[in-house]
Amino acid sequence: MTHDAPTPTATLDLGPQVRVLARLADGVSDALLADPTPCPDMAVRNLLGHLTGLATAFRDAARKDLGATTDTSPEATVPDIRPGWREELAEVLGQLAEAWRAPGAWSGMTRAGGVDLPGEVAGAVVADELVIHGWDLARATGQAYEPDPAALQVAYGLLAASAEEPDRDAGMFGPVVPVPDDAPLLDRAVGLSGRDPGWTRPA
Repeated sequence: MTHDAPTPTATLDLGPQVRVLARLADGVSDALLADPTPCPDMAVRNLLGHLTGLATAFRDAARKDLGATTDTSPEATVPDIRPGWREELAEVLGQLAEAWRAPGAWSGMTRAGGVDLPGEVAGAVVADELVIHGWDLARATGQAYEPDPAALQVAYGLLAASAEEPDRDAGMFGPVVPVPDDAPLLDRAVGLSGRDPGWTRPA
C-alpha cells in the first residue's frame, strides 16, 4: 500500500466514531465472545483484542511515542482480550480520540504496525479501522450500526484509493467485494474493505 495520496483528515475528530464503537463494545455480552465475525479466523473476543491493540498503537502514533506498540505488525500474534477488557478498551479509545485532537498528530511522520507513514495518512487509517471494525463488531453481535458520517467519508476515501493500487491484495485489505454504485456509502466502504456487506451472524 502506498501512502502518498492526499487525505482530507486534518480536521477530523475521531471522538464521535470512538463513542459509537464504545457503545457497541459495551453491548457485547460474555456469551458472544466466542462467536464468529466477518473477519476471517477472528472471533468476537479476538476482534475486541485487536481493537484494544490498534487503539493503543494509533494513540502512540498520534503522540509520536514510537516503540513496541507502534513497531509490532498486527499479524504478529492472534489478538485476544484480557481480564478487565471493557474498562481497558473504553480507556484507550478515549485516549486515542484525545491524542488525535492535537494538531501535531496530523503532521510529520509517524509509525503504526511497523510501517512509517505521514501523520495525516495514519489518521485516515485509524478512522478506517474504527469504521470498518465497528461494522464487524455490530454484525457479529447483532447490534444496529450508524458510523460517524465524517469518519465514514474518510474511510471510504482511503479504501477507494487503495482499490486502485496494483498490489492491493497483498496489502492491508482483501479483494474488493463488488457492491452496486447506488448502495449506501457504508456498504460500498465495507465492500472495498474486502467484506461482504450482506454478512450476517450464523443461525
